Amino acid sequence: MSLAVPLKDIQSAQTTLKGTALRTPLVPLNYSAAEGIKIYLKLENLQPIGSFKLRGAYNAINCIPHEKLSNGVYTASAGNFAQGLSWGAKQMKIPCNTIVPDHAPQTKLDAIERLGGKYCKVPFNTWWTVIQEHHYDGVAGTFIHPVCEKTVMAGNGTIGLEILEDLPEVDAVIMPFGGGGLSCGIASAFHALKPSARMYACEVETAAPLAESFKIQKPTSCDYKASFVDGMGGKSVLDEMWPMVKELLIDSLVVSLQEVADAVKLLVERNRVVAEGAGAAPVSAALAGKAGTGNIVCVISGGNIDTDKLIPILQGKVPVK
Repeated sequence: MSLAVPLKDIQSAQTTLKGTALRTPLVPLNYSAAEGIKIYLKLENLQPIGSFKLRGAYNAINCIPHEKLSNGVYTASAGNFAQGLSWGAKQMKIPCNTIVPDHAPQTKLDAIERLGGKYCKVPFNTWWTVIQEHHYDGVAGTFIHPVCEKTVMAGNGTIGLEILEDLPEVDAVIMPFGGGGLSCGIASAFHALKPSARMYACEVETAAPLAESFKIQKPTSCDYKASFVDGMGGKSVLDEMWPMVKELLIDSLVVSLQEVADAVKLLVERNRVVAEGAGAAPVSAALAGKAGTGNIVCVISGGNIDTDKLIPILQGKVPVK
């Protein structure tokens, strides 16, 4: 029996999100890749909160019985899911709290507060424990996991439905990987509707536990190093996500910090698209030929990048974390 999110749940999420999440455009990259490769950009950076996280967060809140929401909701997030949850909670007039790692960019923290949410900054290892245990003492409300909730993945899976509607002849999709909620959601839609398409995760060299997990065929950890690519990559592959990841994804494509920075710069210069590091990483993998040939869709997962990181990138430099 497949572990994929059922298609009916993704289709239901699409109905829930209609009029809330933007149906983002799919556009060609204005740059000539290697022969046989045509790259398309799924522009989730254009969502109202600047990332795809709105889809999963809003769908998850709407799937919780109203009586369980009286004390609000909380999550653990590096910033983007927190924005999505804060945005959804504000629509429903309930409180929202987020546990964030100490390296979370100020742009994302400011956005959480602007959207009506609150956050508590903790050391990275403490934050990762919350991700693993789905709990943090002293915070009231219903915990919504940014990755493992099937309702979150169903919301993310609506991206897959839109890609297939706009480009039925898609050959491969590259998605940034943090915990697997985005990639498994999208891949679930393809599993049901076009299983022949190649599904790839993408990680940065400083945080690539999935690539190593694929090598040894079991979930493992890595020597995590914080970088300007803050929206993806983790300390380890979550045990509870590994079976689904292994079933739905082919591999994780690892890119360097330099390649990511180059892709951020390229997107600004050629498509006038501002992407954060995680959002640009799939483009760097596609340009390097890591996903093979054909029509390749790169999910530009978000555009929430600090100005002090974007400026040096546009100057041809790799910013410090």
